[in-house]
Amino acid sequence: MTIKKILIWYRNDLRIHDHEPMFQAVQEKAQIIPFYCFDQRQFQQTSFGFPKTDNFRAKFLLQSIDDLNNSLKKLGSNLVSRRGYPEKIIPQLVEELAINAVYYHQEVTSEEVRIENALENALTNTGVQLKSFWGSTLYHVKNLPFPLAAIPELFTDFRKQVAKKSTINSTFSLPQKLPSLENLESGEIPTLTDLGLKDYTFDSRAVLNFKGGETEGINRLKQYFWLKNCLKDYKKTRNGMLGEDYSSKFSPWLALGCLSPRYIYEEVKKYEVERVKNDSTYWLIFELLWRDYFRFICAKHRNKIFYLSGLQGLTIPWQEDWDIFTLWQQGKTGYPLVDANMRELSMTGFMSNRGRQNVASFLTKNLGINWLMGAEWFESLLIDYDVCSNYGNWNYTAGVGNDARGFRYFNIPKQSKNYDPKGDYLRHWLPELKTIPGDKIHEPWKLSQAEQKQYGVKIGVDYPRPIVDFFKSVKENEKIYNIDYNDRI
Repeated sequence: MTIKKILIWYRNDLRIHDHEPMFQAVQEKAQIIPFYCFDQRQFQQTSFGFPKTDNFRAKFLLQSIDDLNNSLKKLGSNLVSRRGYPEKIIPQLVEELAINAVYYHQEVTSEEVRIENALENALTNTGVQLKSFWGSTLYHVKNLPFPLAAIPELFTDFRKQVAKKSTINSTFSLPQKLPSLENLESGEIPTLTDLGLKDYTFDSRAVLNFKGGETEGINRLKQYFWLKNCLKDYKKTRNGMLGEDYSSKFSPWLALGCLSPRYIYEEVKKYEVERVKNDSTYWLIFELLWRDYFRFICAKHRNKIFYLSGLQGLTIPWQEDWDIFTLWQQGKTGYPLVDANMRELSMTGFMSNRGRQNVASFLTKNLGINWLMGAEWFESLLIDYDVCSNYGNWNYTAGVGNDARGFRYFNIPKQSKNYDPKGDYLRHWLPELKTIPGDKIHEPWKLSQAEQKQYGVKIGVDYPRPIVDFFKSVKENEKIYNIDYNDRI
């Protein structure tokens, strides 16, 4: 009897738990070849010239792949890896190893889908089965109460219908043992240097020393839910910016599929039985649903999510002033909340949800800068970069996405006082302002000459003055935005 050979093509699903392609291959009692391809296109440049996958993201990815390889070895197998184009390398492996089928988790955005289509074309007429599975969301696409083409444009409408009419599938069981790959050259996992990147030293000011991989992701969940018992307060603390436990910080592991959203959901449900069920447990599931929503919106609208005009098709004359943009990148805008968050991003590859909303609002609503420049900068640096969440949120914040309310902005000074009332976060990342006491740190441009002398800070020298007048710049950009927006309603 000939044993079926199945190649499992790993991409953003770097785990062994709740992995349907692997589960199905095990059920078929097949010879399983786990495979990952380091696609060189992912280490080139974005359209605005940023490294597409910079150091932070790349290191987290390499750690995740190494952890997956270790998990597979414990099951008797190992990960086969190659560098190049998957649509070329997989057909070569198919021929070399007489593979009968290729199983993989499907993606929904253009670059990934283009590769899937190219692979399908390359395997045409070979007799090889190419089978895709849906596995990146909490709710399976087939369990939605509407077809993808009819996904509601407003999240609230989506959430209400899904909550009322849809169910969440159970996780797939872990494989207990996998077939050996003794005679197959597994290949080497590259280093950052191999990928043309520099290693970096962990910044001790970072909220968490993120390490990639399923093992670390599950450990983080155990710490946050069970050992520290933080989930019970999640809704109250989730808008924080300083410290490792104000939020779950599962997003990096979710982004690479090291954690399954269904696994997290089942742990929340277990927590509700064994500890407490409250607004916080509900809210963590709510946030997973937000993540789902952007994935489904991308599946519905495809490339529109990347258009300058966004999902709404607004032809706003965005600016591409690189001098101003660079000040935003480097955290030198003169607005401490923006600057602290941008410095945290550039030095750690992470930023809080509250921070992301504020810096994106400032770039688009105060500076009037092309939002795609900001989205690509985030893509380059964020260790939790997820194409759908990143571009979906930038569409939303720039006012060209899923938002019925038109021009909305974040009042940066007010946000700073509300979410960092004592200024601890600002002092953490802006050492040049650390001597300014209390809430004076939120608006340092208002300090008198006497106060500046008293605190040893010279505004305009030690720390920049605001590059724009906050409310004046908002009004100017609102006028520009409304010219096109009002024409469409």
